[in-house]
Amino acid sequence: MSTDVLSAPAAAPPVTLATMLDARVLRHDPAWGLSTLLFGDGELRVPLVAAAVDAGVRVTIDARDVSVALTRPMDVSITNRLPGTIVEVERLAPPYARVRFDLGTTRLDALVTWESVERLALEPGLRAWAMIKSVAIGNAAVRPSDLPRRRPWPGSRTPDRAPR
Repeated sequence: MSTDVLSAPAAAPPVTLATMLDARVLRHDPAWGLSTLLFGDGELRVPLVAAAVDAGVRVTIDARDVSVALTRPMDVSITNRLPGTIVEVERLAPPYARVRFDLGTTRLDALVTWESVERLALEPGLRAWAMIKSVAIGNAAVRPSDLPRRRPWPGSRTPDRAPR
């Protein structure tokens, strides 16, 4: 009897893996329909959020929405690309593996297949890029003291890139 792909048992769904971040709204770009959020290790471009500039938002990044690149991704449609170091690779129920990135102060999980782990030779200590396809913005209250501060643009005393 042949094994039909359509009748093969489905893989067990992976456990829900997500990273939650507190971020500050830096700016809104209505022409593009995007907002820029600052978190501890960089910026994220997301669909327009209903929050004022400098307000805090809670961001959830599902590990299924994070892919891995070994070189700096350039010609891709994914806007949010963050450099980091892989600190852990954990095999989950087939075919999934959790790849944990260290972005600096943030740990970010990616859910990939065992095949991808082998093909890319993913292992702790490897420098790689996390590419974030989408994020969820929550309504949870975020204390201003928990938000990252804008850093001064080099050569200026202003905390952003706005002209003086």
